Amino acid sequence: MSFYHHHVFFCINQREAGRPCCGLANAAVLRDYFKQRVKAMKLVKVRVNTAGCLNRCALGPVIVIYPEAVWYRYATMNDLEEILHEHLVHGRVVERLQLPDSGVN
Repeated sequence: MSFYHHHVFFCINQREAGRPCCGLANAAVLRDYFKQRVKAMKLVKVRVNTAGCLNRCALGPVIVIYPEAVWYRYATMNDLEEILHEHLVHGRVVERLQLPDSGVN
């Protein structure tokens, strides 16, 4: 049994000027918000990590949650709240935010 039930990886990569990237979409601030919410909710079996480029820049900002390997695009704190409650608390994939398996740029 793994120590954590879920690992949430946030891409916060910053690319050269003009190229799409998660960093331009406030990903670091939103990651910090998500991390604080996980801590406030006492979800001790959830680990929030920073990732380098996850290579889905045109679809970003993105996160991936393991062990399920579910990829999400989010835009707001409300999107992250939905992922937090639906996926991490209730175990349900948030289909409206889920990325397709293909489409890597």
